[in-house]
Amino acid sequence: MKGSTALVIGIHWGAVLVYIVASIMVITGQIFEKEKIAKRGFLLTIPGLLLHGTGLVIWWNMVGHGPYIDRFEVLSSNAWILLLVFILFTIPFPRLKTVGIVVLPATFTMVALALFFNPEIKTLPPTFRSIWLVLHIIFYKISFSAIIIAMTFSVFYILINRNRLQRLSRKLPSLPGIDTYAYRFAGFGFTFWAIGMLAGSIWAYQSWGSFWNWDPVQTWSLVTWAFFGIYLHLRRFFGWQGEKASWLFVICFILTLVSLFLTPLFESSIHAEYFK
Repeated sequence: MKGSTALVIGIHWGAVLVYIVASIMVITGQIFEKEKIAKRGFLLTIPGLLLHGTGLVIWWNMVGHGPYIDRFEVLSSNAWILLLVFILFTIPFPRLKTVGIVVLPATFTMVALALFFNPEIKTLPPTFRSIWLVLHIIFYKISFSAIIIAMTFSVFYILINRNRLQRLSRKLPSLPGIDTYAYRFAGFGFTFWAIGMLAGSIWAYQSWGSFWNWDPVQTWSLVTWAFFGIYLHLRRFFGWQGEKASWLFVICFILTLVSLFLTPLFESSIHAEYFK
């Protein structure tokens, strides 16, 4: 087992190095308008994603369950899905590639941070053996990926509107276009967050006989989802846009981080088991 764990760690560090090189190339290419360098950087993310995915599959085979118990597993799988979602969205929407200057560093940061938590093989509790738990986690991870992209566009809007990132802005849509991308990805994240909560409630009923226990994770997840709903409602029916809407989304993003990464650490939470 030790040899296999060392192999997984080595594969993950290899993926981190690939992601770092790709990030440097993409950021350099985007900021200094070196299209060939940026394109090669994006192409380099593919072998990095495959290498990273291989490490996750080997680990999955070793521990006998999906990557959602240990902090190493959670962060690593979050990073993998983030990059996968980003790459898939850049196919129909090529202008999204500019968001790579945030997505790629976020990816290698999460993987590197995961490795510092010292991967441990943990037995899956009986209550965690449910397809609804798998769906619950997958939908949240997809939602988190969309939220990061929306957050990036929101920050881009704030900076460009204040005459920053002018060189980079030439590769992006107009300010209204950036604002629209932020809005649409926020809606995408909001929808998958809701589906994730629903799947989690069904899993909770199967495991503990109750759809809702007002657990800290459940409560903060509901609060975060409500804030996203307020954001979308204000934009749709009250005409909020521009910096005002962007700053509101920054608040929503902070709540997302609290909900996904801080509340599971509360010992009073029934979710604490998977993030110890």
